[in-house]
Order: sequence, then C-alpha cells, then structure tokens
Amino acid sequence: MKRYANAALAYALTAMAGGVFYREFTKLNGFTGKTTLSVLHTHYFLLGMVFFLLLLLLEKSFRFSGEGPVRGLALYHVGLNITGAGLFVRGILQVLNIPLSSALNASLSGISGIGHALLGIGMVLLLLRIRKHV
Repeated sequence: MKRYANAALAYALTAMAGGVFYREFTKLNGFTGKTTLSVLHTHYFLLGMVFFLLLLLLEKSFRFSGEGPVRGLALYHVGLNITGAGLFVRGILQVLNIPLSSALNASLSGISGIGHALLGIGMVLLLLRIRKHV
C-alpha cells in the first residue's frame, strides 16, 4: 500500500510543479492563448494522484496486489509520464510560437498517442486484477 501512497505523493508534487511552471512560463513569455501546458497540471492530479489514492483504497479493501508484482502498474506509470512529456513539449513549443513541420507535429502526436495507449492498457490490466479479487 505504501507504494501507492508514494506514487500519489510523487504525482501530486509533479502536478503542482506543472501548474506553477505553466503559470510562470506563460507569464514570462507574455502568452495569453491556449496551450497544452494548461492541462498538464490536471492530468497529473487526476491520472496520477487521484488514481493512486483510489488504488490505495482498493488495495486496503481487496488486497489485490498481495500475490506479487501488479501487472499493468509499470505500463500505467510509463504511459502517464510519456503523455505528460508530450503535453509538456507541445506546450512549450506553443508558448514559444515555434512552428512545427507536419512530420514533427505528427511525431509528437504519435508519441503522445503511444503514451495514452500504454496508460489505457495499464489501467485495464489493473482493473482486471482488481475484478479478480472482488
């Protein structure tokens, strides 16, 4: 259970850092438009902190991770952080108004898509494991 609490704390701190970075970076650059940096904060709070706090409560109730490593947990972490990195990079490019070639734009979207896919697969594997112990 402690690993879920530690993950929730780490993602809460990451979310707060992302929120502060968004506010200060856009203010410093005089940017007032829309940017994906604005959703980095909420992605890490909801998909990071809240999700792992819920896992902590589910673990306390159902003891689903007692049999060893929980499949899907690593995929979930990797997927969330690839998604976060994609949001971060795209947001910085938007704030700095750096034009992207269509190939670079597609690559960045593809990387974020891979992150979302891994996140989804990891979530489904975790939910299947929990369902098995209910």
